[in-house]
Amino acid sequence: MRRLTLVLILLSFAFASAANAQTTPKPPSTPAGDNCGCESQVLPDTVAIVNGVKITATDLKKATGDTVTQMQQQVIAARKRELDLTINSRLLGLEAKKRGITTVKLLEQEVVAKVRRPTLAEAQAFFDQNKTRITGEFKDVGQDIIAYLSDQRQRAEAKKFADGLRAANEVKLLVTEVTPPATQADRARVLATIKGEPITSADIESSLLPMIFDVQQQVYKVRKEELELSINDTLLTQEAAKRKITTNALLEAEVKPKPITDQQTQTFYDQNKDRVSGDFAQTKDAIKQYLEQIEVRQAERAFVEKLRAAAAIEVFLIAPESPVFSVSTTDQPSLGNADAPVTIVAFTDYQCPSCAAMHPELERLVKESGDKVRLVTRDFPLSQHVDAFKAAEAAEAAREQGKYWEYIHILMRNQSTLTVDKLKAYAGELALDQARFDTALDSGKFVESVQRDLEDGMKLGIDGTPAIFINGRRVSARGYEELKATVEQALKAAIPKGGTAGAGR
Repeated sequence: MRRLTLVLILLSFAFASAANAQTTPKPPSTPAGDNCGCESQVLPDTVAIVNGVKITATDLKKATGDTVTQMQQQVIAARKRELDLTINSRLLGLEAKKRGITTVKLLEQEVVAKVRRPTLAEAQAFFDQNKTRITGEFKDVGQDIIAYLSDQRQRAEAKKFADGLRAANEVKLLVTEVTPPATQADRARVLATIKGEPITSADIESSLLPMIFDVQQQVYKVRKEELELSINDTLLTQEAAKRKITTNALLEAEVKPKPITDQQTQTFYDQNKDRVSGDFAQTKDAIKQYLEQIEVRQAERAFVEKLRAAAAIEVFLIAPESPVFSVSTTDQPSLGNADAPVTIVAFTDYQCPSCAAMHPELERLVKESGDKVRLVTRDFPLSQHVDAFKAAEAAEAAREQGKYWEYIHILMRNQSTLTVDKLKAYAGELALDQARFDTALDSGKFVESVQRDLEDGMKLGIDGTPAIFINGRRVSARGYEELKATVEQALKAAIPKGGTAGAGR
């Protein structure tokens, strides 16, 4: 129930806001980029030079413009929703403070507790009314329908509660359209007030920062992929002109795919027959054609790589740099010097294999960096990992007894066995006070702590683990060498040449 409450905080209240917002934004009269405020840098006039031939920003925008506009339109639409969500979130905090309880407890009382669970009969009625749009028999989907109806009731109750909070407080909207700040000073522009307290443009932009960075990365990926294709096309055109033939004739002359044998076709069928419709005799020709297409693409790629190796290519498209996010490290497990100039924050799921692989590398970095690097871990149990949330609670219970790092090593080694009884048994392996540990786990003592981390991670735009921040910047480094290089860059930025390390974050 507690995890459902978190969803209500972030989704049901957003739903309540969206009901008051314009659901279908009008097409912008100017390009989305002008209203988006999410271009990480101005595109240079020339984005690449291939053997002296320029590929321009105009060429790139012409090929990617519609896709980029659609991506940036998401941010434009999100600004209005974000203002509504910020208002509702602050009202929720004010009401919780007035009652002397947490926001989670407030939502449990005012939303979750007031929602009656749908009956099997109600689910059956819904199924009968919508059976033409539902795949499967009622016996197979009944519980899913109950969950859906329950979610709809929770959303409706959340909207009712949010509307009530708005009506009971002095909420004033001062703008009809939420636009990005034109200048740094414009970030102080007041968009709304709650009992005279302002919500500024900076508040909204800070909340949107993860989404804006995500869009920047998506836009860069689209442009980068198109630029790579343009470079390849330019090289093919240049080579064809040199030989005084067409590009098609060039490809026919140089691309020599290997023939696909019957054995390769049979092997592919055997390895994928669970996903293939029909027996081998029925699908043999289609499989062979598919494998031949793959072979052609690989041969084409090999030829283009050969052209690239002999070409003079300069690329001026720059990947967006992560902004510096405000990532709290207060009251979190910490390893290393508290005053280290570089702080690594890792959002972790104890049932995630990638986290288990990454964690030893992070600890190694701290150990080999002396007092220059600190590691802080925060919880982000993913919904698909059914035991991860309770495992995070158990890790906190072990931390309470001073054995956090030792305990999570056990969790990482036993990711397939993280049931409650096993979590308690692992505490016994470390000779923890068993009664104290069991009581903490059974009572949900650390649910709020784990949930706080999960909520903070969602606000930072995290949707997978491990999610790593180095001095507040989100990094995609995987493996020790990439991490080490990123940390070394952060150290150079944190310690000016000839200077000394500053205070840790």
